[in-house]
Amino acid sequence: MPHAGNVLFIIIDQLRADCLNGALAAHVELPNLRAFMDEAVTFEQHFSVTNPCGPSRASILTGQYAMNHRSVRNGTPLRHDTPNIATEMRKAGYLPMLFGYTDTSADPRVHDQNDPILKSYEHPMNGFHEVVEMRLEESYPWRSHLMQKGYEFEDYWDVHKPVAPSGGQPRLNDPAMYRAEDSDTAFLTDVFLNSMAPFSDENWFAHLTYIRPHPPLVAPAPYNDMYDPETLPRPAGFSDAGVEGAMHPFFGPTIANQTASDFVLGFDDVEPTIENIQTLRAVYLGLASEVDHHVGRVIRFLKDSGQYDDTMVVVTADHGEMLGDRHSWGKMTVYDAAYKTPLMIRDPNNQARAGSVVSVPTESIDITPTILDWVGQPIPNSMDGRSLLPLLQGETPDDWRSYSFSELDFAEPEKPSVWQHVLGTGNSDSCLGILRDERFTLVEFAAELPPILFDHHKSGELQNVAVDSEYANDLARLSRQMLRHRMRNMDHTLSLDSITADGPKSRPRY
Repeated sequence: MPHAGNVLFIIIDQLRADCLNGALAAHVELPNLRAFMDEAVTFEQHFSVTNPCGPSRASILTGQYAMNHRSVRNGTPLRHDTPNIATEMRKAGYLPMLFGYTDTSADPRVHDQNDPILKSYEHPMNGFHEVVEMRLEESYPWRSHLMQKGYEFEDYWDVHKPVAPSGGQPRLNDPAMYRAEDSDTAFLTDVFLNSMAPFSDENWFAHLTYIRPHPPLVAPAPYNDMYDPETLPRPAGFSDAGVEGAMHPFFGPTIANQTASDFVLGFDDVEPTIENIQTLRAVYLGLASEVDHHVGRVIRFLKDSGQYDDTMVVVTADHGEMLGDRHSWGKMTVYDAAYKTPLMIRDPNNQARAGSVVSVPTESIDITPTILDWVGQPIPNSMDGRSLLPLLQGETPDDWRSYSFSELDFAEPEKPSVWQHVLGTGNSDSCLGILRDERFTLVEFAAELPPILFDHHKSGELQNVAVDSEYANDLARLSRQMLRHRMRNMDHTLSLDSITADGPKSRPRY
C-alpha cells in the first residue's frame, strides 16, 4: 500500500478553544498557532466527546464514544483488543512513535497483578512505540534532565511549585524553579526534534503530546508573569457561587469538586478572590504561550528539513478548562468551556483551502478516522467517528451530523465522588450525556435528576430553561434525538459482520 506521507498529531492538554477564537483570544499571544491556522483548515465547532484526560484520549485515539470503549475515568481500563490509531497505523506500515503520554489504563485481564503497568493510569496505549516517557505523575527522563542540570529537589512535586526569586514566601505567579529552556515543554520538544532528525527520508507517524497548560499552574520565567491579571476578562457567570449552584443540583458538587487551591502547589489555601483567580488565569495563558513557542519550533523543523509539504499536521486539545468560569475549575462539568477545543488540520495536498474555516459540528472521535483515511488505511467499524477529509476539501456530506454529543462519568468506584455523596447516585447512574445543536444544549442524566436545557438564542448557559413549559416540545425532541443517537452508535465492532456459508463477510459502517 503506498504511503500518503508523514503524519504529525499534536495534542495540547487542556487548551481552551477561546484562546484562539473567543473571549481569551485577544489576551494571549499564540503567534505560531495563529500562523498555522493560516496554513490549515480550522474546525470552529469542535468538541471533545468525553472528559477528563484518560477517557478523552481513549476516545480520540480509538475513534469511539465513551459509551462504547467504557474507559470512562482516569484509571478505568481500556479493553486490550480495541482498535486504535497506533494498531491501525502499524497495518499501514507506520511505526507509531509516541512523544509524551496517552493516559491509558491497561486491561488487567491480560497482565499479571504484579505488573507495574497496572499501578498507573498513565501508560501508553497498545500499539504505540514510546520514544520518551513524559507523564505528569512520573516523567523520569525529565527529572533526570533537571538533576543533570544541577537542579535540586527532595520530592518530584516540588518541581511544580512556584519559587520566590529572592527567597521567602512565593506568590501565585512566581516562576518555576527551572529555566524556560529546561521546562517539561522545552525538554519534550528537544527530544522530539533530536529523535526525528534521522527520519527525513522515510514516512513516519508521530504523536506529540504536551502536558501544558494543564495544572499545576506554574510557569518558568518569563511566562509566569507574561500577562497582567488585571487586564484579562473576568470569569464568566454569576458573581455569587450560590446562584450558580442553585441552577441545578449538579452544579453545587461541581463547584466543590475542584477549586483554585487544587490548581497550584505549595500553598495551604488559595482563597477564591478575583485577584487570585485572575492571577491563575494569567499563569495558564503564559503556559499556553510557552507551548505555542515550542510548536513553532516543531513547524520550523518540518519546513527547514523539507518535510512540511509531505506531512499532514493535526493540532488539537484533549478537552478544555473552566479556569474559574462559573466558579468552576477543571473539566468535570457540562459547559462548553470544558469540551470545546481547537482543531486545525493541514493537508499538504489541499493548500487551496489553506486558512479556511469549517463551521459544521465535529467531534474528537473524527480525528483518528481522518488520519487513517489520509494514509489509505481502512477505518474499522468499531470507530464511531467519521473522516474529515471531505470537509477539509470544502465538501459537506449530505448526511453529516447536525449536532455534537459528549458524555461525562462522575462516579468514583473506590472512593465515592462528591456528586455521589451530594446527589445520592451510584456507580452506574453517575453519568450524563450532552447534545448540542445549532440552538440548544441538552444535558440528560442517568440518575433521577432533572434535565438541563440551554437556549443559545436567548440567555444561553446562564439560564436552565428545561423547567419552562414553553420549551416542552424542544426538550422532548432533543431527548428523542439523544436516544436515537445512542441507539445508532451502539458498538459496531462486529455488528456489520456476518458468518456465511462462503465465510465471514463484512460491510463498512460509513
